[in-house]
Amino acid sequence: MPKEKVTLTLDSESLAQVRAIAGSRSLSAAVDAALAAYVDKLRHLTAVDSWLAEMERDHGPVPAETLEWAARAVDEWDEPAPKRGRKAG
Repeated sequence: MPKEKVTLTLDSESLAQVRAIAGSRSLSAAVDAALAAYVDKLRHLTAVDSWLAEMERDHGPVPAETLEWAARAVDEWDEPAPKRGRKAG
């Protein structure tokens, strides 16, 4: 896939954490992977929004409690994943 060089302004602390975790691996690869995951999430949210609009056109308004439940589910996507410990072996 073609690559493009860009200049970014990033949060210093987040950048330091990525560098610490990525170690000798490519910072560009780490940022590229994070961007790809973010684009996938946005694509998914856009598809959900389109689906909800279609459901509203076909079946009327979505109940408020259903929208609130969906908003909580989406918020949970942004919570950090639980840390997984390694089993002694």
